[in-house]
Amino acid sequence: MKEMPKRVFKVRCGCLRFLFFVGIAVGIAQPRAQAQTISDSYRGSAVQQKVTPGILPLSLDLAVQMGLKNNLGAILQETHVKSEGGAKLQQLQALLPNLTGTAQAAVSQVNLQAEGLRIPGFPAVIGPFGYTDFRATLNQTLLNVSSLQSYLASKHNFESSKLSAKDSQDLVVLTVGNAYLLCLADAARISSLEAQVQTSKVSLDQAIQNHRSGVSPRLDELRARVDYQTQEQSLIAATDQYQKDEIALARVIGLPLDQKFELTDQVPFAEFNAPTMESAMAEALKNRSDLEAAQQQVKAAEKTLSAAHAERYPALSAEVDYGEIGVNPGNSYATLNATGKLSGPIFQEGKLRGDARIADAQLEQARAQLNNLQGQIRADVKDAILDIQSSEQLVSVAKSNVDLASEALKEAQDRFQAGVSDNLAVSQAQSSVAQANDRYVSSLYQLNVSKLSLARAVGLARTQYKTYLGGQ
Repeated sequence: MKEMPKRVFKVRCGCLRFLFFVGIAVGIAQPRAQAQTISDSYRGSAVQQKVTPGILPLSLDLAVQMGLKNNLGAILQETHVKSEGGAKLQQLQALLPNLTGTAQAAVSQVNLQAEGLRIPGFPAVIGPFGYTDFRATLNQTLLNVSSLQSYLASKHNFESSKLSAKDSQDLVVLTVGNAYLLCLADAARISSLEAQVQTSKVSLDQAIQNHRSGVSPRLDELRARVDYQTQEQSLIAATDQYQKDEIALARVIGLPLDQKFELTDQVPFAEFNAPTMESAMAEALKNRSDLEAAQQQVKAAEKTLSAAHAERYPALSAEVDYGEIGVNPGNSYATLNATGKLSGPIFQEGKLRGDARIADAQLEQARAQLNNLQGQIRADVKDAILDIQSSEQLVSVAKSNVDLASEALKEAQDRFQAGVSDNLAVSQAQSSVAQANDRYVSSLYQLNVSKLSLARAVGLARTQYKTYLGGQ
């Protein structure tokens, strides 16, 4: 995709931020596994953009906007809104007047003998003769409680679909943000590994020189060479993972896979005043669109149950038929037929009870899902805030470990260069530095993704993701 960044991922020290959906994970592998729990539809997209020459500067804002436009999850939700809108119109039509018109002209000639009419002195064939008929028929439901309740249920389903589409935007922001942050973490890890490879090369050169000078044994050179090649292997693996995560980011936002791009934003550590549990809960219950969608589903199920019960009620309808019929339009007469009809079920007890039980079961299911969602929202908020608190400590400890490991490596290198000790201490110190840097990068990733998780938990990911990440 793009040339690997050479700069070291710099981060300001201070209090920490966020964990992703899990607890305290060490390394990038665990957060990446959590990202895989996101619905498959949100990891795909509809590619509408053509490949542009050169390297596309890709900011987090641009990535989010492209995701909102192209992400498959958001597109599917929008199509669901259209489908529910169509279903609402279908239910509405049952309550509206149904007016149809016909116009016909006919010419006939009849063979009476072929029809079995053989009357002496009566013509065998009559005709040709013709007529014209222009007619309009109006059907109107005057009273049908079941149809009315079904229409009201469809209105609530339509509102629920719109709220679900709005909620999907928060999920898109969370998905895109996670993919973007993961690429940044990969880039930071690569920068760290490049520095470690250079450090290992210095230690290897020193070991080779000491061995040639007779100061150290062959074992020190072999150990240094193994350390150097191990760091190279880690760099190769990290580079491969970075390129895969860039592909995943492109898939999420709808970029052509042949499009080269460069991440322009860095999301370092930034101070974040996490809200209290009570205020975050209040925000979530007020802002979560999926909660409103579930409430609309309950109302729709209630109306559906009312419609099932109302199937027992009689329905009143009227039909009016008016037309002009005659030999030709200039020689025709008006006809009118008006009918009123009152109808109701007499012996349909099995169907009526079955419809009511099905509707009642759907209502119980909708209420249970709403209750579960309310509990899940509370759990999401608590998890996010707990993750913030723990990840703040993680970043602080990880930064301290990086400093201590780097200092220990420098001291071990100085002792080896001075001939005071062998390079076993250098090898161990290099391993400690690698682990400390990996954990530091991982903790920063967890922190920033957890900020997005909190924004999602309180229903503000779409509008305030930059604020939660520490942007403007």
